Amino acid sequence: MNTEWALKELDKFIDQTSMRYPASVPGVLDLTGRKVTTASDAEVTKQAQVVEQVLDRVIPGWSGRFTNNRNNRWTGHREAALRAREALLRKQELDENLGENAPELSAAELHPWAWSGARSLWQSGHYREAVEGAIRKLNAETQNKVGRRDVSETNLFKQAFSLNGAADGKARLRRMKDDGSDTYQSVQRGAMAFAEGVFAGIRNPLSHEADQELSEQEALEYLAALSVLARWVDDAVVERAEGES
Repeated sequence: MNTEWALKELDKFIDQTSMRYPASVPGVLDLTGRKVTTASDAEVTKQAQVVEQVLDRVIPGWSGRFTNNRNNRWTGHREAALRAREALLRKQELDENLGENAPELSAAELHPWAWSGARSLWQSGHYREAVEGAIRKLNAETQNKVGRRDVSETNLFKQAFSLNGAADGKARLRRMKDDGSDTYQSVQRGAMAFAEGVFAGIRNPLSHEADQELSEQEALEYLAALSVLARWVDDAVVERAEGES
């Protein structure tokens, strides 16, 4: 998350929802004593569209914890925004004093093939299906890169990263230049073995255990593994047989 941007959006909303007495109208006596938000309701509504998404990230479940006053539709939003602002400002301090200050992994920052294939299902809490969607996306993008439709999944990656030279209709993916070194052979074999592990250890169990949901943490770890493989494929150079374009 871009913390500086999020704080700016929260501050804007907090300022907009501060309460004041409405400007007096000449010749009109207001006996209600009613206060209004600093910004118009229309402007607050537009800003709330952004702020609600910030709150979803910083205070999950906030909408069920902070309720709006029936006389002021923004009281709950404002309290949540004030809390979220403080949480962001003091995040480092809280992490250091309340728990291990360990690095965090964001699914949105994984390789685009992994996250784009998972995003819609992930956001609705369908983590197993989200991982399967990421696998399908990775498989399709790899097929596109090597121009293959006749193979998929384990066999696709085994052939793509093969140490054999490219043949007609069988392009290869090279993670580094073939200089004949042990390192070159190692990275190619590693990619093949890793891909086989992904499909044998992640893809196959998911397809055979459709009634078993994954936890969010477990699904995130699976996406991270898929992201590694996706990055290797995306960064690899395509080697085609002589005469093929």
